[in-house]
Amino acid sequence: PFLKARIEALPKLKVLLCLGKIAHDSTVRTLGLKLAQHPFGHGSVYDAGPFKLLSSYHCSRYNTNTRRLTEEMFEDIFATARTLIER
Repeated sequence: PFLKARIEALPKLKVLLCLGKIAHDSTVRTLGLKLAQHPFGHGSVYDAGPFKLLSSYHCSRYNTNTRRLTEEMFEDIFATARTLIER
């Protein structure tokens, strides 16, 4: 209920960035979308009504130490978000 209310309180929202699979899956469910049609993936972008849903690996110590998520990859996510916002 909180997440849905928070999203609805942002009428100018253009991009919602999810950090990690848990955040992604929770957001997809909250929006009433199907996980099978919106699977998590680093850099995945989905239409979520009036805004885009963008997902990234979580910036945890584990993900950064194992280089699953590099600094460059994380910076690229924000560049993607900026591009989506500016459209």
